[in-house]
Amino acid sequence: MIKWNKKFDYPKTIREAIEGQRHYIINKEKLPSVTTILQATQSPEKKASLANWVGRVGIANAEHIKNTAANRGSIMHHIIESYLLEARHADLSDIGMQAGEMAQIIIDEGLEGCMDEIWGSEVALYYPGLYAGATDLVGVYEGSEAIVDFKQSNKLKKREWVEDYFVQLVAYAMAHNTVYGSKINKGVVLMCTKDNQFQKFTIQGREFDRYVWQWLRRVDEYYGQKVSKVGQGAS
Repeated sequence: MIKWNKKFDYPKTIREAIEGQRHYIINKEKLPSVTTILQATQSPEKKASLANWVGRVGIANAEHIKNTAANRGSIMHHIIESYLLEARHADLSDIGMQAGEMAQIIIDEGLEGCMDEIWGSEVALYYPGLYAGATDLVGVYEGSEAIVDFKQSNKLKKREWVEDYFVQLVAYAMAHNTVYGSKINKGVVLMCTKDNQFQKFTIQGREFDRYVWQWLRRVDEYYGQKVSKVGQGAS
């Protein structure tokens, strides 16, 4: 099993939807989630690509695909977390069995022999006054302090398709470094497709720094949108 080192006291949070967007309540602050900021600042090209996909498959089928993937991903996460906590999680439904296979592949190929030390799993993180979120794993990965997230997918992904995942990782790292004084500059995405193909994406060094600047621009854009809406409401 992977060694645990509970060196940080991570906060408990409450999730709340504000105008349909996920927020976290931490230390009496209501902060937008990282995913809320990313969704609100999607590029026109990404919005158009999503709209085109919905147009091709149909609204009902698109919802079914998204809901199935979300359910499968949720079960997969629970199974991995149970493994890390040395607990048991069994789901004998068809989708549960599929998620179990995917979870085991991530454990075997992405965690065992790679995750040196765990500081926390399903960790709530926040950057005071700006944003909050929850990451799957924080600790030491292949010798470096890192944020690790688990993802499921319907098909293999090209690196350029998952850039928002990288932005998400640096957002969590910045929050952790700010609140706890850590020096995380590495992010890892461990992904498994529904037909059991494994992928690992790692960002560090200059690439990590580049995504930090991307994230800061997204945060600035998000709060700029909010100021603009307030101004429009007052006019």
